Amino acid sequence: MAYKTVNPYTNEVVKEYPEATEQELQGAIATSYQLFKDMKKQPIADRAKILHAVAKNIRTHADELAKAATVDMGKLLRESKGEVELCAIIADWFADHAEDLLKPDKIDTIATGEAEVQKHATGVIMMVEPWNFPYYQIMRVFAPNFMVGNTMILKHASNTPTSAKMFADVVAEAGAPKGALTNLFLSYDQVTEAVSDPRIQGVALTGSERGGRSVAEAAGKNLKKNTMELGGMDAFIVLKDANLDDVNDIAWRARLYNAGQVCTSSKRFIVMDNLYDDFVAKLKENFASVKPGDPMDDDTTLAPMNSEKAKNKLQKQVDEAVAAGATVEYGNEPIDLPGQFFKPTILTNITKDNPAYSTEMFGPVAHVYKVHSEEEAIELANDSMFGLGGIVFGGDADHAAEVASQVETGMVFVNNFMSSLPELPFGGVKNSGYGREMSSIGQMAFVNEQLIVKADKPNLANPAGGLVALDKNGK
Repeated sequence: MAYKTVNPYTNEVVKEYPEATEQELQGAIATSYQLFKDMKKQPIADRAKILHAVAKNIRTHADELAKAATVDMGKLLRESKGEVELCAIIADWFADHAEDLLKPDKIDTIATGEAEVQKHATGVIMMVEPWNFPYYQIMRVFAPNFMVGNTMILKHASNTPTSAKMFADVVAEAGAPKGALTNLFLSYDQVTEAVSDPRIQGVALTGSERGGRSVAEAAGKNLKKNTMELGGMDAFIVLKDANLDDVNDIAWRARLYNAGQVCTSSKRFIVMDNLYDDFVAKLKENFASVKPGDPMDDDTTLAPMNSEKAKNKLQKQVDEAVAAGATVEYGNEPIDLPGQFFKPTILTNITKDNPAYSTEMFGPVAHVYKVHSEEEAIELANDSMFGLGGIVFGGDADHAAEVASQVETGMVFVNNFMSSLPELPFGGVKNSGYGREMSSIGQMAFVNEQLIVKADKPNLANPAGGLVALDKNGK
């Protein structure tokens, strides 16, 4: 696996990095495990101060971090800046809230004594993270786990090595102890090796369904808890009474943000028949208005895709969809620029036997479906092996929320754009994965919720029966 930054706008190889050696991997695990043991004695308030310092240092280095992400994977510079600021927001939120979230929970019980659940760190966490949000994906795992006292080893995507290194350097510079977050340019065989190590007690992965299956298999074989945030084919449902001006303002952004390379991008637009024609016409207009170009330029509104490989894969998927009968309403034409640009494309008339019906297209391609009832819209939205996020637009927000609750996903936003904030849980169901990151739920992802029952003396007359101490005759 070659770790290198290839600027997807200029196609220039910017920098290459050597893979980690076996000695570096073993040294990192040892250092991380020793720090995990040392942090058991550290007040959580001390870690909060460090995490606040991390947030401050991220903001100090915001410009260079943003530029590195744009060079690594091509996203618009303003989107990179937004991602960097979100990382600082997440760090500050967990620094402010984790101590309360990690307080023991008292339990009312008929058992003798006082019962509570304490929340402890579990060990070293293996992080496997993707390229599309090279900082945010790290911070979602790092912030809550650092606060509880877990330590982390990061294996980032091979095409965003500069971002990975810079993030780890900024964290260390802010005062996080050595071993808190260690970036290593690992092979997948080394990831499997690390997961089998008893000092590694959890695995957090964001990535493809294929990558998730492989890492989850290694984690399951070694009985390691894991969280998986995988792909999505999110539905954007437009009900018959939706405000079409609001819909049109959000729909194109929901598909083209980050050049459409987002797990929670709206990929399937499911529109009631009374609004369908107007929706398609406006989506075409908005797609046609974007300006491809240098992602560092504020005037650019369409960034290149992250790599030539990704662009070619998307083109193959579109070609297969068209060959199977899909209609190209707009796009599917080359852009005369040297970077890895893909013209925003709209596909309609996608039948269930078309491969596009069940295949995630990770780029600026929208599928639009016409439906004739809410029941049909919900059935179509749920007819997918994925279940990550979704959007529902309706004139009556309460009713739209009732529709949203019937969509089989981990997250649905009503009359609004998808958003990601530290207080909101992030994750999905079905082949989109399991577990949650961020929020109070994400704080507990790799926590030992330990029951402690304290009594002044034993009570052998336990009303629970069965699970009681033997009497003096061994009965």
